[in-house]
Amino acid sequence: MARPGTGVTTAGAAAEHPSRPRWPWIVGAALLGAALAASWFALPVRQIGVTGNVQVPAARVKQLAGAQAGFGWLYYGPWRARGLLDSPWIASAVVTRRFPDRVAIAVTERRAVARWQSGGVTKAVSADGAVMPGSSGLGALPLIRGWGPDRHTDALRVISALSGYNVRSVDYSPAGLRVSLPTGSIWSGDLESLLKYAGSISMYPDKDLAIYPWGVSVQE
Repeated sequence: MARPGTGVTTAGAAAEHPSRPRWPWIVGAALLGAALAASWFALPVRQIGVTGNVQVPAARVKQLAGAQAGFGWLYYGPWRARGLLDSPWIASAVVTRRFPDRVAIAVTERRAVARWQSGGVTKAVSADGAVMPGSSGLGALPLIRGWGPDRHTDALRVISALSGYNVRSVDYSPAGLRVSLPTGSIWSGDLESLLKYAGSISMYPDKDLAIYPWGVSVQE
């Protein structure tokens, strides 16, 4: 049809853009799908190795990592292994694929530095304050316990500051902190003062000390 005032004739869309056969795209998609399926079955995961674990059983590590025999080796990646960080025991992990069928999982566990007794349950605690359930073989670690607002992170700072004195336990309350040593003890109502004068306790072996903002008192 000619437009008024012009000598240009417009054709329908079908005339300008003739339809193209769709079957090459369909065939290509089918071939790609077949290739992906073939790679899945041709290269399944057959071997799964776990290293670095002490507190977390290897079977649990594999479960958290989503690593299972038969899963497509080519398709296993970090997105599937993110579940490892759901365990409070695992600080970090490195997952490596090794051709043609192996997945290696190297975990770095948090190290327990104390035990925390709360609500009738004793749990392991790492230096960064992470609470880790299901601890075993940690009976020799310092015991943190108390009442009132949670102060287990304060207790951890005290244990770190007194790491050379074989701390047995730290009891906390709203009033302060009491540290039990193999011989003697330390009490302070102020955390910063306790940390400030922590180094001076070597001057008073086998004594019970009270630490205040203005100094150290030796209890006879």
